[in-house]
Amino acid sequence: MSKHYDADVIVIGSGALGSNAAHTLAQKGKSVIILEAGEKIPRWKIVENFRNSSKKENYNSPYPNQPWAHHSYDDAYIENTGSFDFRPGMLKLVGGTTWHWAAAAWRYIPNDMKIKSLYGVGRDWPMEYSELEPYYVKAELNLGVCGSNSDDQSGQAQRPWPPRSAPYPMEPEAETYLFQRLKDRIGSQGFHFIHEPNARATKPYDSRPACSGNNNCMPVCPIGAMYSGHVHAQHAEDNGAKLITDATAYKLEKGSNGDIVAVHYRRSTGEDVRLTAKYFIVAAHGLETPKLLLMSDVANSSDQVGRNLMDHTGVGLTFLADEPVWMGRGAVQQGGIFNRRDGEFRQDYAAVKHAISNGVPNMKVARRLIEQGVFGKKLDEKIRHQAAHWVEVSTVFEMLPHANNRVQPNPDRKDALGIPMLKVNYDVDDYVAAAKPYAMQDFAKFVELMGGTVIEDDTGWQNRDHIMGTVIMGDDPADSVVNHECRTWDHKNLFLATTGVIPASGVINPTLTGVALSIRAADIIEREI
Repeated sequence: MSKHYDADVIVIGSGALGSNAAHTLAQKGKSVIILEAGEKIPRWKIVENFRNSSKKENYNSPYPNQPWAHHSYDDAYIENTGSFDFRPGMLKLVGGTTWHWAAAAWRYIPNDMKIKSLYGVGRDWPMEYSELEPYYVKAELNLGVCGSNSDDQSGQAQRPWPPRSAPYPMEPEAETYLFQRLKDRIGSQGFHFIHEPNARATKPYDSRPACSGNNNCMPVCPIGAMYSGHVHAQHAEDNGAKLITDATAYKLEKGSNGDIVAVHYRRSTGEDVRLTAKYFIVAAHGLETPKLLLMSDVANSSDQVGRNLMDHTGVGLTFLADEPVWMGRGAVQQGGIFNRRDGEFRQDYAAVKHAISNGVPNMKVARRLIEQGVFGKKLDEKIRHQAAHWVEVSTVFEMLPHANNRVQPNPDRKDALGIPMLKVNYDVDDYVAAAKPYAMQDFAKFVELMGGTVIEDDTGWQNRDHIMGTVIMGDDPADSVVNHECRTWDHKNLFLATTGVIPASGVINPTLTGVALSIRAADIIEREI
């Protein structure tokens, strides 16, 4: 007699990574259940919430913050014990944080995956770039990425890089005036401007309209041109997957043979439910995934679950250019400067990426002027002038994995369901600190080349919302949580679909890589069921 299961596969989390894995499996005829702690909200409601919000610069503000499904800007959600206030902008709802991610869809380059072998620091990936490359293609197709097929994304300006087996699904959007002016004046002095591959439609794609430049990518694209994980949550449902919302997973149950046999979740009513499956994919974000594993006492024979937390901790520059550059037209980000992405210097200090921000600056400009005591007609005139000349550079640094940078369930803070919230210890290491002077040299040069007046060039360390390392991938079960398949070493039927598996951070947004790994894991599961 065959054993009855509630599903072939249960996916915990409906963000971009979990939903792409779920869709891959459902499309191939497997029975799939998706559990989501939050709720399912239509785009129009989020847009309305944003319009009515008094906190326009709080990108979590338009989204629900339920007592049983907190977003990460809730002060109670994360207790920080380290020197850095680690507070990324994570959401809990169908589609996850990609509702406001700005859609940067970069690939790692081969050298990023071999940083220990090449430069003697950090950790290597337990796979080659060539193994992941076909899944990068699938991820780009699923997300509808527009990009340049001719850029050298290593920043060396030598040849198209990294290697590609297929072009981007869509051509890049036209360069904004801001990007053109900075590229002309700064780029002419040896700084390599690279277009940012972006999961933003430049033509109708997968029922999404072409981007019309609303400049609301963060906190929400009002028309749906920008990809969000809810797209593949819906695709998964359309292919037979069952989506259960208001379902906070709090325990993975081990069987006698070491396999995971069930997941337990709790509803906001207090009801507890147990579901069984042949395979399980934990696709909560990089903080919630290790929390669930630690609460369940699973997958942690290496004592690495929750450790090795990495963000692209960064700094920022704001200045007024000597000409109008009209920041705020088009997408909120379009590309950056990559001279310091790769090279022998990585033996001694972190790689650096400078991104050109392109959000409408009027509120920041107005706040600064009002604080200076400017009011009335003069305030209006100065807002118009400074907003036109305003330039923001958002810089990120490569972080190395350290066991003391970690996330744990918080024994002293629980949500409305009685489930622990998060405790985070995070410190910025010497590898990053050693790179900061080089970033500051670049800042000074940018200001000089643009005839600028500095507004802010000493922001202190800033969050960048790129969570990696907390369920780290490796080739040795003694010092890693998952293998190259994203399969946990301790439980052959438990896979993790999260950027938390990434063992070397580089300087690029990790979401596309996470989606590629998740599709690959789903393919492996489909072959084994």
